Amino acid sequence: MAKEMIAKHPRFAVVGHPNKGKSSIVSALALDDTVHISDVPGTTTKQRSFPLKVDGKVLYELLDTPGFQRARQVLAWLEKHEVSADKRYEVVVAFINEHNENVKFNDEIELLTPIMEGAGIIYVVDGSKPYGEEYEAEMEILRWTGQPSMALINHIDEGDYSQEWKRALGQYFKMVRTFNPMQTNTAQHMSILESMAQLKEEWIAPVKQSIKLFERYQEQRIERSASTVGKLIADALSFVEKRSFEGEEVDEEDKKKVEDQYKEQLRGLELKTQKRIEQIWNHDHLQKEQALLPFEGLDLFSEESASVFGLTRKELIITGATSGAVTGAGIDLLFAGHTLLLGGAIGALVGGTGAYFGFNELSEVKVLGQKLGKRYLQMGPMDNRNFPYILLGRAIFHAYHIATRSHALRDVEELTMDSSFRDKWLDEGLRKSLEKYHKIFRSGDEVSVESLGEYTVLIKGVLEKLIL
Repeated sequence: MAKEMIAKHPRFAVVGHPNKGKSSIVSALALDDTVHISDVPGTTTKQRSFPLKVDGKVLYELLDTPGFQRARQVLAWLEKHEVSADKRYEVVVAFINEHNENVKFNDEIELLTPIMEGAGIIYVVDGSKPYGEEYEAEMEILRWTGQPSMALINHIDEGDYSQEWKRALGQYFKMVRTFNPMQTNTAQHMSILESMAQLKEEWIAPVKQSIKLFERYQEQRIERSASTVGKLIADALSFVEKRSFEGEEVDEEDKKKVEDQYKEQLRGLELKTQKRIEQIWNHDHLQKEQALLPFEGLDLFSEESASVFGLTRKELIITGATSGAVTGAGIDLLFAGHTLLLGGAIGALVGGTGAYFGFNELSEVKVLGQKLGKRYLQMGPMDNRNFPYILLGRAIFHAYHIATRSHALRDVEELTMDSSFRDKWLDEGLRKSLEKYHKIFRSGDEVSVESLGEYTVLIKGVLEKLIL
């Protein structure tokens, strides 16, 4: 006999016709990219629980269920029992008990069981397809359960039959909302939670508390992301690569090897940071071959990366002047990585030195050690004035798209990267503030906790502006 269970947190069974986006909605609302999503009807055959936890506390629990398969037959069985409305609950329980071992009704048993154990109902339909009478049997069965319910109108394709769906759904459900799990954001998520709270009086307080905890959770993830990005920049600018060699003379091959090693280590730091950001935002199950932002064709040390994420020519001149890099050999480092996107040479401003330098001038390669005996080449700390903005821009771009990516998405996104993104977060005031810390990071001195903390606060402000 199915009995109503008293849970310490709200539970919601996501139900409906097969292939209407139930699993996608569970994945989006539970912030869980492990939910199995498929275009093949009937993929979900067993109910699965996906609780949303914050600091070990379950805020709410979503149950992914199979789709209705034999709704008309189930409803016919129920309607044979002529009972008053207050007894319909018992009839549904009787159906579960009588057919519990019947494979024919496996899907209906799986989706009805958690409902009769006290879970609220979230009924999902596809608003891009016309309404049909075949759905009424499903909705009538759900009404027989007597459990609090709401309907979500998903849009899988481009069609829009929302109005006819709303008219029909409004006759069966307390609330009807439109929700696209592929494009959800924090505000929409909060709105759905508010609606869920209204389904049952006893849920209002716990769901309201869950919303507060969820908002704090978002803030914590932004803070952790900012700290991770801040550490990347500090580590990258202060990083030193060494390579020993024998003899008195250093050939170009030795210099090339130490430079290659230096670049590879910085690439590794960036990749490690990206993976950490994906873990912070519960996207650590992204497949390797479907990495969200591999920056394919946009290598960290490419001219394209510099043109998208680096400073403008004017900003570089001002930055160089501020940091004392506008004269002599510092000019090479000031403009290293800039591309044709910026156009023209700066001529008289820098004594005829052109603006187009590759990343061969990241940092001076130094020869250290005794003249007679073991010697080594050293590259780093980072001298290039443009590099920290390129690396920071890439990190912020990655964090922004990870943080705003729906957990229901399974395909690789085609992301457009151009110089306009940089304008969304970097202005003159912020650039001056950042440069103060970039100078500290590349000084070679130990970076204090205070400096890194202050730098992290600057990045947190950027992420809050982009994400919230």
